[in-house]
Amino acid sequence: MPCPALPEGFDFTDPDVYRSRVPLPEFAQLRQTAPVWWNAQPHGIAGFDDDGYWVVTRHQDVKEVSTKPEVFSANVNTSIIRFNASMTREQIDVQKLIMLNMDPPEHTRVRQIVQRGFTPRSIRALEDALRRRAGHIVAQARENGSGDFVTDVACELPLQAIAELIGIPQDDRARIFDWSNKMVAYDDPELAITEEVGSNAAMELISYAMNLAAARKECPAKDIVSQLVAAEDEGNLGSDEFGFFVLLLAVAGNETTRNAITHGMHAFLTHPGQWELYKRERPATAAEEIVRWATPVVSFQRTATQDTELGGARIKKGQRVGIFYSSANNDPEVFDHPEVFDITRDPNPHLGFGGGGPHFCLGKSLAVLEINLIFQAIADAMPDISLAGDPRRLRSAWLNGVKELQVRYG
Repeated sequence: MPCPALPEGFDFTDPDVYRSRVPLPEFAQLRQTAPVWWNAQPHGIAGFDDDGYWVVTRHQDVKEVSTKPEVFSANVNTSIIRFNASMTREQIDVQKLIMLNMDPPEHTRVRQIVQRGFTPRSIRALEDALRRRAGHIVAQARENGSGDFVTDVACELPLQAIAELIGIPQDDRARIFDWSNKMVAYDDPELAITEEVGSNAAMELISYAMNLAAARKECPAKDIVSQLVAAEDEGNLGSDEFGFFVLLLAVAGNETTRNAITHGMHAFLTHPGQWELYKRERPATAAEEIVRWATPVVSFQRTATQDTELGGARIKKGQRVGIFYSSANNDPEVFDHPEVFDITRDPNPHLGFGGGGPHFCLGKSLAVLEINLIFQAIADAMPDISLAGDPRRLRSAWLNGVKELQVRYG
């Protein structure tokens, strides 16, 4: 369907767009005029042997794609909507070993195993330790007087939570942070991360995790790693599967939560009435609104396994379909005044943790806990925090990332 209001050549996965903003006005145009729209691209620019993909912008359509894995596959071309054009098909296909890029029944098998680490009981067992860690992180930041909120505060609790969850020594969290940054920053020239550096970082992280798994097989401990890898023949993960699971955690459990916390802090400081409300009442709905507002993952993709129709568009077998969570989370058909940051919003059926279906975020409860704990600690220990500069955004085709946010801790 045509959308003449968009400039010729506009691409919703152009990393230069996200370096300055999320294209919310353009999403709004599409929701009104062409909710499933063909976005042409120069052949192969996204790393795939095609000439573009479908842009899915409405909340209801994103949910439909998400809940029909038999029609819309995460495995055929992976869930990542744009790779570097120099990526080989072999390099892309290696990523199918990550749960994010699996379809049922293989996805079902792996998810049933790894979800043992994300039971309500498992998350509750972490709460006291993470509350203490959140308090310590904020206290250390306050001593600095001012600094980069991303590295001082936002990144620390997600890293420490992962380390706590799967038994990674806390002293190794800086290595996890470095590896995960390199894996997702291949589109940002300022960071000087080449595709080779990113690939090497992924392999180093996988190797680290495989060695950890092997050690737990040899000498089990009272941690989730031992539960996941102790006995492969009893439905547990092999060392290589565990390696790819940790790689997924490093991005899905670290990068996304860190960016939600950063965007949330920026939203509070640019909406001071909401910050005053939060400090006074600490509404339980705040974390969900922070995730909706931030939508750390702008989009994933699926590939049609058959000819189908969606939102009035005829999609052919083999065509890629981009599901844009940032657009869905600003759909006025679902959210009253979505442009308003409202921490009392309820209900809040946002898709910041996915659109439902088999790939709904396994770590949602942990992420919400981390967001709640860190903002409670900030409100308690440095309620007068203020901005000292504009956020510096990551150049990325699919992440709503912030590299730096300078603040005064008060």
